[in-house]
Amino acid sequence: MSGVPPGVRGVPPDARGDSGITRREALVALGGLAVGAALGGVAPQVYERVVRRTRAAMEQPQLFVPRFFTQHEWRTVRVLADLVVPADERSGSATDAGVPEFMDFMLMERDTLQIPVRGGLRWLDAEAVERFGAAFVDLEPERQAAILDDIAWPARARPDMSQGVEFFSRFRDLTASGFWSSKIGMEDLQYMGNRAVAEWTGCPPEALQRLGVSYDLMDRPGPEPATA
Repeated sequence: MSGVPPGVRGVPPDARGDSGITRREALVALGGLAVGAALGGVAPQVYERVVRRTRAAMEQPQLFVPRFFTQHEWRTVRVLADLVVPADERSGSATDAGVPEFMDFMLMERDTLQIPVRGGLRWLDAEAVERFGAAFVDLEPERQAAILDDIAWPARARPDMSQGVEFFSRFRDLTASGFWSSKIGMEDLQYMGNRAVAEWTGCPPEALQRLGVSYDLMDRPGPEPATA
């Protein structure tokens, strides 16, 4: 994959890709994005309930059964989340942090996200089958990376990739929200607890633009589920 991978994790701290920002700058920006999504697009009590349920589920992750995702979708979400936030020398991966569980709980709470996410996962499989003859989760890592490289950076994506770009941006927002609300994510940020601020203004717009992400993507209509 060229430049910095979609999740900007797993590259040397001083590496700069096409976005022109370092791994740590991108991680901090995505952390701010997660907080903004929690405070803006989701009612605080809903977000807190999802976080509590996720943490309870992670006490015995082997017993968790998704309520929203099908088994195939669950496999795909787990692979895709770890491509966004893989494990590195500092902390565990998205699945280690319970991000797929967080997404399942969140989607059960927010039905407006269900069709966009499910439709996006089907788009991803349709693209994988068309290009490589197999569902996304069954592809080799290099072929998974080839697809993500076409949708991870909105500013350089081809017009015919717009549905994939929209889905991946939303999925990345959800991944960031789940990861930075987890114990692993807070430890990664060296989180010191809640601190009072006069006003939350969010992550600087220029940083979000360089990352190719935004606060409003979680509530924007997404692609309809692909038909067989």
